[in-house]
Amino acid sequence: MAADPPPALPGAVLFACNFNRVRSAMAESLMKLMYGTRVYVDSCGLRQDEEAEPDPFAVAVMEEVGADMSRHRPKTFDDLEDDSFDLVVSLTPEAQHRAVEIARGHAVDLAYWPIQDPTLVMGSREAVMEAYREARDTLAARIRERFGKPLSFGG
Repeated sequence: MAADPPPALPGAVLFACNFNRVRSAMAESLMKLMYGTRVYVDSCGLRQDEEAEPDPFAVAVMEEVGADMSRHRPKTFDDLEDDSFDLVVSLTPEAQHRAVEIARGHAVDLAYWPIQDPTLVMGSREAVMEAYREARDTLAARIRERFGKPLSFGG
């Protein structure tokens, strides 16, 4: 029996959360790592954080899987150069609300993947790192589930 064909990849995907320093930035980086240039990928947040740099814990856990997030610069929906996405994946309820507003009148698929915010975890450095790893691994699993076998990163 032949295996099911892989799902068709969308042309452009946007990952959205609240500040674009952790979850949506990790999802963007994972998608690029897994599918390369086969899909245009971007990410954004609802609000601009006072930090103009990516979250250092996010950078560290992404380095563990071979993804360089160190040059990521957080941006908002208003900072996007293009809003023509085939799929918008929201990672927080607030981002989902904004995505629904943006999707009105556009042919865009919406997905909501609630991902725990690892920045809320307190404790030792290792406890915080483990929360970030859990968010990263949950995102990677959801991406694989939605888009099929990746080109790399365990593919």
